[in-house]
Amino acid sequence: MKRILVLAAAAALLGPAPAVAQEPVPPPAPVPPPVPAPPVPQIVLSAKQVHRAEATALVLSGRSFRLRGTMTPVAAIPQQVALRIYRDGKRIRTVRAPVNTDGSFSRRLPAGRAGRLTVRPVHIATPELAATAGPKVTVRVVQPRASAGDGGPLVRLLQRGLARLRYAVPRNDRFDDATGRAVMAFRKVNGMARRYDADRRVVAKVLAGKGAFEPRHPDAGHHVEADISRQVLALVAGGKVVATYHTSSGAPATPTIIGSFRVYRRDPGTNALGMVRSSYFIRGYAIHGYVDVPAFNASHGCLRVPIPDSGRIFSWIRHGDRVITYP
Repeated sequence: MKRILVLAAAAALLGPAPAVAQEPVPPPAPVPPPVPAPPVPQIVLSAKQVHRAEATALVLSGRSFRLRGTMTPVAAIPQQVALRIYRDGKRIRTVRAPVNTDGSFSRRLPAGRAGRLTVRPVHIATPELAATAGPKVTVRVVQPRASAGDGGPLVRLLQRGLARLRYAVPRNDRFDDATGRAVMAFRKVNGMARRYDADRRVVAKVLAGKGAFEPRHPDAGHHVEADISRQVLALVAGGKVVATYHTSSGAPATPTIIGSFRVYRRDPGTNALGMVRSSYFIRGYAIHGYVDVPAFNASHGCLRVPIPDSGRIFSWIRHGDRVITYP
């Protein structure tokens, strides 16, 4: 009997447990969408009011230049671009430029002393736009002077500027004798000290595209003009100057005759007086090459030009061309 009771108790223990009430499991909370990262802006920067010699951007020491750029996209809240400035690889300062509503920004910078100036634009992160850095811009700051033996980008720009102003100058990137003569002619035309070197005044004026010789007789056809007071000679055709040269006219005791004349004889050689490639325009007076062409009037009445320039001048002048001299 005891055994039956034990078995019954065991069966009761092994039987199914009575159901217990359970609370419902709540559904998982919705995951919020990820907050989009602020867009990364693009910055483009360029230097304005500089002089370009091929890939090199030049600015004269002591001057200033302007940096202009754009940043896209544009945020509704005002943004700023930090301009980090380096001289010869060393960071010297940082300036800020506010971004306009169209994405543009601008800042004028002093060039300072000579050296390599590099500017990198940087946008510091804001809730609206991410941090980014734009491509750097580099300019070369140069002393505005050049003289015999110099070369490089500044001489290249000086020669290019003189050529555009119609001075007889080579394009060889070297400040040679021919470049010095062109500078002398430029100085004479512009009332500067009569020297063969280019100082700040010469460089700045040439690079600004100013200081060309203006003919007094643009309607005289294919002709030569000699400005006695400024001691320059210009070849003029179609109302425009073809080339301007340094010359030396008659000394006070033997002045060059003033007036309008015609070339009546041309001698290609060198005569007993040392006159080279002579174009005679009245009596024995001629435009000719000569070994000595000072910055002042020193001839016996002729118009002396440097011998290296005489070939081009002689080839350009034609028989019957007018030669107009004026004080």
